[in-house]
Amino acid sequence: MKVVASAPEGLEHYLAEEISNLGGFNINTYKRFINFECEFDTFYRIHFYSKLAFRFYREIASFDCYDKQSLKNGVRDSFDWLNWLHYEKTFNVQVTGRTSSLSHTHFTALEVKNSITDLQKAAWNKRSNISLDNPDFIIHLHLNNNKGILSLQSSVESLHKRGYRPAVGNAPLKENLASGLINMTKWNGKVPLIDIMCGSGTFLIEAINQFLEVPINIDQVYLFENWFDFRKDIYLIEKNKAKNKIINYAKLPKVIGCEINKKVYEQAKVNISLAGLENYIELINNNFLQLESKYKPGLILCNPPYGKKLGNENELIYLYEQIGIFLKNNFSGWEFWLLSGNPKLTKYLKMKSSLKIPISNGGIDCRWIKYIIR
Repeated sequence: MKVVASAPEGLEHYLAEEISNLGGFNINTYKRFINFECEFDTFYRIHFYSKLAFRFYREIASFDCYDKQSLKNGVRDSFDWLNWLHYEKTFNVQVTGRTSSLSHTHFTALEVKNSITDLQKAAWNKRSNISLDNPDFIIHLHLNNNKGILSLQSSVESLHKRGYRPAVGNAPLKENLASGLINMTKWNGKVPLIDIMCGSGTFLIEAINQFLEVPINIDQVYLFENWFDFRKDIYLIEKNKAKNKIINYAKLPKVIGCEINKKVYEQAKVNISLAGLENYIELINNNFLQLESKYKPGLILCNPPYGKKLGNENELIYLYEQIGIFLKNNFSGWEFWLLSGNPKLTKYLKMKSSLKIPISNGGIDCRWIKYIIR
């Protein structure tokens, strides 16, 4: 099957590598998404093991589309809707892109819906209901260069929601972005890992899950289970493999999270417990300045406030100065990675960076910056 996977901007290359490792082929990389081909087993497997994708879309048809009539005819004639979408099943339509004549996504979605339900009424004198919250099918239409591409979305929820994080702080880092940032550090699980301002614990949870290749979202109900060619036998084989995978947590080095805010610290405790990692992450409710360097050099992470969502910029200058002084005095020889959304503030670290990677975090233009602490 042909599949599109959406990703945070800046992680497309890493997602392509991940999908290749899981069995995808003929992979092409674009801004915020990749496309690829795969067999059924790989398609089911990637839902359990991809740490970077937001969503997967299976391409089912494409057609010339430049106005209302060609849209209606193209949707109607390009796919076997009557075998796939029985009137007892609910659906909704989502549209991205536009043509010169089809510039309003809501109107376009309505036309797609009408084209399908008209077919149903002609065949059965009945039609599907539309469900926005819990549909059996999500049909996606992308318009570009007078072409329409129809796809089926494989899950209702975005796959970055792992289920371990009902409790988040005020400016949470999405799980798949956190995983991608960890990927960039090339942390190999052989040296200690410390997050000096760990918030809800996302960096640390994602780092462990990625290093140990822990399957995720295993018990989620997927929309592809409603598809006409759903291969339940293959799906159950992949699901059972994921469920029965032996995870060797004994391989983990020291993993530490430090969070000064008591309420956020309690949230992190809940999240880490829900992720099944309470025995493998040491969580400290204290200022990072109290941390002692008693381990061999490893990796330190930090996603500090940068004056866009949390904290006043002037108040944050002192915090960045403290971070720089503390790390240079106590963690010489360690690697330090900081997510920065404000270049004015990072200069107060008074540290020389060795790498800056552009990344978008919730629409904020950021840099994932590497320092070697000296």
